Amino acid sequence: MPAEHPLKPDNPRTTTLPAPARWFLRVLAVLSLALGIVGLFLPVLPTVPFLLLAAWAAELSSPRLLHWLESHPRLGPPITDWRHGGMVRRRAKWTATVVMSASGITTVLLLRAHWTALMAVAVMACVLVWLWLRPEQAQ
Repeated sequence: MPAEHPLKPDNPRTTTLPAPARWFLRVLAVLSLALGIVGLFLPVLPTVPFLLLAAWAAELSSPRLLHWLESHPRLGPPITDWRHGGMVRRRAKWTATVVMSASGITTVLLLRAHWTALMAVAVMACVLVWLWLRPEQAQ
């Protein structure tokens, strides 16, 4: 069953929420968007999860922000891909693999608490396995 687009004024998902909930979700969307944008420049901060959170919160609270996110040439494609079956592009998978590998190596070399470094690397490895199991859409 296709979801109703939030830009429609009669969308029950945006009209039935109480005002405080809509404001909370708007703030969450903007903060998530800000963290996602910072993540474009800082390799240790993931971009796409924050964009997906921003899109979800905007869908429930701010049709204009959602429309802007979905139509943005750089930020929109990962959101659209995810909404169409949880797809992740191969280039994004390779980028995440390279960045997480570099972060893992740096963590192991710089942290004195080796068990903490190994735990961080194990978490990154689990995330990469999950990521590579996602369906792909070629660019």
